[in-house]
Amino acid sequence: MKLCYRNKFLLKTIFVCLSLLLFMGGCRQMDLFEKNTTIPNQKWASNFSSTGTVFIKDTNARYNIFIVLRHTDAYQYNNIWLKVGLQSPGDSMQFQKINLPLGNDANGWDGVGMNDIWEVRKLLARIPLKAGAYNFSINQIMRDNPLPNILSIGMRFEKEVN
Repeated sequence: MKLCYRNKFLLKTIFVCLSLLLFMGGCRQMDLFEKNTTIPNQKWASNFSSTGTVFIKDTNARYNIFIVLRHTDAYQYNNIWLKVGLQSPGDSMQFQKINLPLGNDANGWDGVGMNDIWEVRKLLARIPLKAGAYNFSINQIMRDNPLPNILSIGMRFEKEVN
């Protein structure tokens, strides 16, 4: 009886150790920067910007750049127009108008939702970056001013892992 108990204990211990080794070996470190700005009173005025700075060190990697937007279910449009600026080291801020789809009538909202709050993460670019500080700025350029039912807006820089 004791021998059987010891064998079971030994098998469980080996199983747990192997599982931990496989889990730890499967994890990769991912360089990540994300900054989100809360929109005051959930009403995004056109002159209110989400801004931030990210410092890039690894120039051998490619980076995925995302827009991250949180809105309520009461948001009345299927998209949002944004003016996104990105300033690379040594350059001036370059602006681009972006039509960001948030969903459609047939399938509902894109992204992840919980109750009446939705978060959408949309890929803007997948590019190599040079070392240094990158500044970004995001404004809404919709007709409604202020634009209601927007909770937060931000940018995410994610180093690609091979």
